[in-house]
Amino acid sequence: MARKAAWLFIFLLMLSPILSGCWNRRELNDLAIVAAVGIDKAKDKYLVTVQVVDPGEVASRRGSAGQSPVSTYHAVGGTVFEAIRKMTTSTPRKLYFSHLRIFVIGEELARQGMGEVLDLLSRDQEGRTDFYITVAKDTTAQAVLNVLTPLEKIPASKLYASLEVSAKSWAPTVAVQLDELITNIVDPGIQATLTGVTIRGDLEAGNKKKNLESPDVPTRIQYKGIAIFRGDKLVGWMNEEESKGYSNITDQLHSTVVETACPNGGKMAVEVIRSKTSIKAKIRDGKPEAEVIMHTEANVADVECKIKLTKSSTLYELENAAGAAMQKHAEHAIVKAQRLKCDVFGFGDAIHRAAPGYWKHNKDNWDEQFAKMPIRFKVNVKIRRIGTIGESIMNDLKE
Repeated sequence: MARKAAWLFIFLLMLSPILSGCWNRRELNDLAIVAAVGIDKAKDKYLVTVQVVDPGEVASRRGSAGQSPVSTYHAVGGTVFEAIRKMTTSTPRKLYFSHLRIFVIGEELARQGMGEVLDLLSRDQEGRTDFYITVAKDTTAQAVLNVLTPLEKIPASKLYASLEVSAKSWAPTVAVQLDELITNIVDPGIQATLTGVTIRGDLEAGNKKKNLESPDVPTRIQYKGIAIFRGDKLVGWMNEEESKGYSNITDQLHSTVVETACPNGGKMAVEVIRSKTSIKAKIRDGKPEAEVIMHTEANVADVECKIKLTKSSTLYELENAAGAAMQKHAEHAIVKAQRLKCDVFGFGDAIHRAAPGYWKHNKDNWDEQFAKMPIRFKVNVKIRRIGTIGESIMNDLKE
């Protein structure tokens, strides 16, 4: 009898994980799926905005008349968590954050410091960390999330996809997720950056359904500039040219377009198809210095001048011109960062690897050291293809 009881106990013990597998299940009809979150400063409190997906509208091809595919809710609280819980007084379902795609931080909050917000994001056991984080530029996070977007029914999905695509094919944007942001904030050898997002057009029209119905969309959400942080505080912005240089120096440039001047007037553009950048740092005469080495492969994309691309000397000139343009972008990014005394490139980490002893004694005032550090460039550009035609049609145009 005891033997049978023992076997029964073992059987039930093996069965228990299977039987208890759905103990914490959640029905879809009971949840409000949050696709985007925005946080702004409201005096000494937080204004939290969430963008909730309407599954029925997203699944529908035509959509209901007057019905938006998403709804936004907002609440104010002394802490972010308090504001989120306060939303239960207005949302018909429990907010569910495991499908979060985009997180927008208001510019005012970013300038005051976003450490408390990041603590909640990293502490939440139900959340995910593969969403992208951006900063609302010249507007609020709430305003950004209120804009309805054409093509993509869910604005959060539009923001997510646009950031991924632009980071890979244009360069003046960076797709930053939570883990990378926190690492860069606490690492003394590098400062954090985030892409800015702004609103173009009529703000009032952006949150109405006619913004989805007009061929000429009156209101658009657009990524613009890269935000520079010192610790968890926003201290400045890089423009488009500086942002391209930043992406190149930090080896995040996948593809972009470089415009150059033709020798005899006019202009042309090359498409970067591959790029690899490395940083070499060392201590000379007790002071840090660095060299940025860029290797780039490109194709001729657009020729708007009379030029003979079949000549090797012409390609050599073009490679040098493209390299000079890329170096100029990078130098402008360095100037901006050194003026703000923010090493967003990771030169501090390079010094740490090259000279641990020096780093140990200087890491606490590294921003001051970085601001005075000489940085040289070695840029190599190789043109791989000139396209399907050898000569520009500009050479054959009639006068």
